[in-house]
Amino acid sequence: MSEANPVTELYLEKADLKVASVLVAFIEEEVLPGLSVSPDMFWRSLSAVVNDLTPINEQLLAERDRLQTLIDEWNDANAGRFDARAYEQFLREVGYLVDEPEDFLISTENVDAEIAHQAAPQLVVPTSNARFALNATNARWGSLYDALYGTDVIPSDGGAQAGGSYNPIRGNRVIAFGRSFMDAHFPLIDSHGEPKSHADVSRYWLRTDESGAARFMADDCGLEAPHRCVGYQGDPDAPNSVLFKHNGLHVALEIDRESAIGSTDKAGVKDITLEAAATTIQDFEDSVAAVDADDKVQVYRHWLGLMKGDLEDTFVKNGKPMTRRLASDKFYTTLSGEALRLQGRSLLFCRNVGHLMSNPAILDARGAEIKEGIMDAMISVLIAMHDLNKPGEGGVELRRNSLCGSVYIVKPKMHGPHEVAFANTLFNRVEDELALPRNTIKIGVMDEERRTTVNLKACIAAVSERLVFINTGFLDRTGDEIHTSMGLGPMLIKDEIKRQPWITAYEQWNVDIGLECGLSGRAQIGKGMWAMPDEMARMVNEKVGHPKSGANTAWVPSPIGATLHAMHYHDVDVFAVQEQLKERPRASLTDILTIPLMPHDASLPDEVKQSELDNNAQGI
Repeated sequence: MSEANPVTELYLEKADLKVASVLVAFIEEEVLPGLSVSPDMFWRSLSAVVNDLTPINEQLLAERDRLQTLIDEWNDANAGRFDARAYEQFLREVGYLVDEPEDFLISTENVDAEIAHQAAPQLVVPTSNARFALNATNARWGSLYDALYGTDVIPSDGGAQAGGSYNPIRGNRVIAFGRSFMDAHFPLIDSHGEPKSHADVSRYWLRTDESGAARFMADDCGLEAPHRCVGYQGDPDAPNSVLFKHNGLHVALEIDRESAIGSTDKAGVKDITLEAAATTIQDFEDSVAAVDADDKVQVYRHWLGLMKGDLEDTFVKNGKPMTRRLASDKFYTTLSGEALRLQGRSLLFCRNVGHLMSNPAILDARGAEIKEGIMDAMISVLIAMHDLNKPGEGGVELRRNSLCGSVYIVKPKMHGPHEVAFANTLFNRVEDELALPRNTIKIGVMDEERRTTVNLKACIAAVSERLVFINTGFLDRTGDEIHTSMGLGPMLIKDEIKRQPWITAYEQWNVDIGLECGLSGRAQIGKGMWAMPDEMARMVNEKVGHPKSGANTAWVPSPIGATLHAMHYHDVDVFAVQEQLKERPRASLTDILTIPLMPHDASLPDEVKQSELDNNAQGI
């Protein structure tokens, strides 16, 4: 926007900014109370950051245009005769490809265990919807029985269809699946060392030895790996819940012989609860349409409720009003008799918008919309200070997000290392203006833009002290590939692109570079979304490929998807896989730079063209 907004009565003067009155009220009346930041201090700080960093932001966007113009000219001149070696040389000459930095390891500190040490599913949720935001945050724990019963993971043949009322045939298949899961990861042996199935157990209990420590028992059998039982709730002789841990994730047998399911179960088991979405991205970007001050305030208000711990939403479900709140923590007794407290909620990132977007919620001294990424950074971190200010220990109602005192921001749509370095500069300024220690703000760099992919090591180097996340994503990355290179000719359809050396190299390159830079044990290497939420059987069969690829997190479309995908992290020890992958040769940059062009003599049937149009329209 180059001219002043005519609706000036909706704006208030703050420093040299014009700020929408609804945003002023939200910041001054809802966010700042309880923080050691005055209204004047905040608006002056925001104004200073906007004035200092906007010119740099605009220069970076101009550089995008310069490079794309040069690439378009090269593409036009070379259409029909692509030469990979000449193309790479051209990209280096114009500055699209930069020199790779010397070897280094990231040094990020104060990273929560959910990011550094747990391999687990990750949810992405629109923060504009309070119900969805709460549901995702509470998806740290999920019912395996519910996830199986309500999806196609359990076949509907032989009378096992899901219906309006409970179907015991289907229910028995769910229970059998759950017992098989327990057998696979928490196998039992009798006193002679012979295996026994959880399906045959009639009683789970804990025996106390002479030292006072408890030992898990299943009838008269125990675990083949006794250390995998880590706690219980209730009476040791008849526990309500028994807690296990495997590959860094918890699993709980929930026991209640009086419940509807437990009363039909030989051992009284009513459910198996899995630790599922260890992390969630609260999204301000792709999954929301926040285009003005009212929209932004709604997003920010829900983020505030999550950071304070008091967000709730009331809605009607099955004809009855229901209020959803943040889940409480879970409390167990360890086998040595000590108290064990587990987080009840997913660790939250927020995804700010990228460097490109502007928003009319705030106008600068010229009357132009300020860059939305700058606004997001200042306001989302200001809000997160409510979480940072909570004491390290507290009661069940504390609901703290980061136990390590960090703020986690995913930054999307960055083109190359200079734009990543600018994000680092922006976060430095936010920390300085809000009097936060350096690198309080941690960054997730989304590897979804072509110039970021081919310069990934340099991108990581630009934020090596605050990086906690890199990932890949087929849809965005393919879109940027097509946008960058379409002047060379028509592209393959998406199903064919998935089978090209280019996409395989991209996925492997991300893991290879991440491991080279020391992300294992400090940061997440992530993979993209399962985009078919109604096809959970396929997901269970196929998405195990993500942990096998060395990714210690991957996106899922729902809490149910997170519970089902969590099983894959029991099937695969991701950190052991990462150690093995460190020895393989790095993926080929030449393969990544090979454009997925359609053969010149190819002809697509009309129905294929229509299917491709429909698929892309749905993606957009």
